[in-house]
Amino acid sequence: MFKELNENVRKNTPLVHNITNYVTVNDVANVLLACGGSPIMSDEIDDVVDITSICGGLNINIGTLNKNTIPAMFAAGKRANELKHKVLLDPVGAGASALRTKTAVDLMEQVKFDVIRGNISEIKTLATGAGTTKGVDADVADAVTEENLDRSVAFAKSFAKASGCVVAITGAIDLVADAERCFVIRNGRPEMGRITGTGCQLSGLTTAFIVANPDRVLEATAAAVCTMGLAGEIGYANLQPGEGNSTYRNRIIDAIYNMDGNTLERGAKYEIR
Repeated sequence: MFKELNENVRKNTPLVHNITNYVTVNDVANVLLACGGSPIMSDEIDDVVDITSICGGLNINIGTLNKNTIPAMFAAGKRANELKHKVLLDPVGAGASALRTKTAVDLMEQVKFDVIRGNISEIKTLATGAGTTKGVDADVADAVTEENLDRSVAFAKSFAKASGCVVAITGAIDLVADAERCFVIRNGRPEMGRITGTGCQLSGLTTAFIVANPDRVLEATAAAVCTMGLAGEIGYANLQPGEGNSTYRNRIIDAIYNMDGNTLERGAKYEIR
């Protein structure tokens, strides 16, 4: 299943507009190029409507909010909706501050998203309007574990139904759900948490996958999550003595660049509940 989804990205070269944070913007662009997509980065209010109009998808990431980018997010999101483009929200740090929480909740109310991707604390914040996110990282008390997996799957499906979109909750165990089905994904390495921006990269990657596979948003999102996790495994296996997190970041991007459909199909570790 994932083989075809991967190949569609490389065949269609989806053009993705990213309003993302300045900590990881370069890595997001490189991951999109690595997977076969094409990135455009623009967050100027007078520019974003035109830019998003020529793209196939929009990736909104609230990681470094400011008074200039917030209106641009709403303007681009509404224009993308008018054109029926695919739109993803990455609510980075929702729950860590009132501004982040309000912006994410307001975006959900005013823009129709196809996918919302975040850690469990961020997603719980969106579900309740309040949270205990630790900076941009998930609170350890919220972690998806084998012990609470059934409850977490039920929560993911419930939130997906309430929000009317696919939800991707990423962590040690990843959940990708719509109202009826949930992919439980166990790809990845804990060392990926030592790199700034793997989540941001995944949001750009996911947007490319859903643009290239518009009628299979749930499966395309799961394929993107497996791709990122598998790249983390391959990149870690290729590290040489003396190499650290900076090289690891590049190894992950290289693994995505070299990942074909067969590699993804063989390496994806998931079950559907």
